[in-house]
Amino acid sequence: MNDVEKTELTILMPCLDEAETLEICIKKALDFLKRYGVVGEVLISDNGSTDGSIEIAQQAGARVVHAPLKGYGAALMHGIKEAKGTYIIMGDSDDSYDFSSLDNYVDELRNGTDLVMGNRFKGGIKPGAMPFLHKYLGNPVLSFLGRLFFSIKVGDFHCGLRGFNRQLFLDLNLTTTGMEFASEMVVRASLAGYSIKEVPTVLSPDGRSRPPHLRTWRDGWRHLRFLLMFSPKWLFFYPALFCFLVGALLTFVLLPGPVAVTPTMTLDIHTIVIACLTTLVGAQGLSFAIVARRYSTLRGLLPPDKTFSYLLSFLSLEKVLILTALLLFSGLGGILYCVSIWWNVGFGALEYASLTRILTVSSTAVVLSLQLAFTGFLAAMLEVKFR
Repeated sequence: MNDVEKTELTILMPCLDEAETLEICIKKALDFLKRYGVVGEVLISDNGSTDGSIEIAQQAGARVVHAPLKGYGAALMHGIKEAKGTYIIMGDSDDSYDFSSLDNYVDELRNGTDLVMGNRFKGGIKPGAMPFLHKYLGNPVLSFLGRLFFSIKVGDFHCGLRGFNRQLFLDLNLTTTGMEFASEMVVRASLAGYSIKEVPTVLSPDGRSRPPHLRTWRDGWRHLRFLLMFSPKWLFFYPALFCFLVGALLTFVLLPGPVAVTPTMTLDIHTIVIACLTTLVGAQGLSFAIVARRYSTLRGLLPPDKTFSYLLSFLSLEKVLILTALLLFSGLGGILYCVSIWWNVGFGALEYASLTRILTVSSTAVVLSLQLAFTGFLAAMLEVKFR
């Protein structure tokens, strides 16, 4: 029997110059393993410390590995690969989490939960432990977006103390190297169908005299960017569908002529121009949504979506090109009609209002047809299989 099979739990801590707090974190973790009767280890994944953290960790009884890439996520992923435990509980080495109280985490892992998340809002946030912006804006907003985009019932998306089944998370092939790794873990676990539960977790002020590695706006943006990039529906589809429907409706209503909204407000040619542009923006966004979803599925970043696949089964390249041809010929017909009217007056002055409506809508149809054709071919190219 090898070491991985004999070791039930690895308590993993990423480390970058944590000499002030590392020893107490390791001591608490080792005390927990002894008190709870868990066969385990404390593993420090060092990210380039120069303040003596490596020596402190080794003297305190922890095993140290050296992450080759910089970044919070890179250090954790390297630690996960090097861990010996069947289960891993990871947490920051700044003494903000109590490694001597991991009972609930181990119990949930032993009961078969794939990912055990801490919830600091349920467990308690001690005074000074979390900055005001993080507590009342950043964390609640990002957690809300995570629940909205991915239907994950997690109240605290970014708690740094969490436990998981090592092999399952190796299978996910997590890729982010920065602070957004915390979001990737939850999102990818949920998309893979892993079971996720939360346990109350207390957050205390960290024991360091220097500022934390976390940067509020930079790292907050990296989390938001990740959530958007893994949700083509919310990044592209829903906003684009809204633009397309609004633009198309306004175009249809205004094509026959001006529409009086109030005695002093009339929607006319300027509005139909904006409506056509809005329709084009919406169509472009819908194209991006289709291509992004196909690409993400083919790359294994997102699981297949039955509804999406069902809809696309009716949209073969040939059917898209037929729709493209109809739009193209309709648009060219409208443009030729306008040219014929101009020719009839010897290419002289015209009554612009009605002709501009027809010309704007016809030109939009031509542009939309070309856009559909390009998208159809691009989507088909993604489906080409190579040996």
